[in-house]
Amino acid sequence: MNTVGIKMRQYKIKRGYDPDINTLISDYFGADGDIESGITFDVDGIGKIDMKKDKKVLTVDIEPPKKVSGDFNIIKKWNEFLYDATGKTTKERKKDFGKVK
Repeated sequence: MNTVGIKMRQYKIKRGYDPDINTLISDYFGADGDIESGITFDVDGIGKIDMKKDKKVLTVDIEPPKKVSGDFNIIKKWNEFLYDATGKTTKERKKDFGKVK
């Protein structure tokens, strides 16, 4: 993973929830790879994404694009992906923010 990322976040995966994140990434963003060893892909409007799953934590490092898109639907799509990947709503993820060590 890129350790000099601009926006690194860690998301806890809900207890008892075990999604197939590789399939979710493929379905939402058309990228293939192995989430356990780390995957990198680009998403219009978000940028370059480095993502890795370690046990029950999803680590996401985003490098924003040089050209910003005006399409705000990508934010909704990203939040839907995070919900499907973690089993937690935006409010639950916000509450957890900063708790992962």
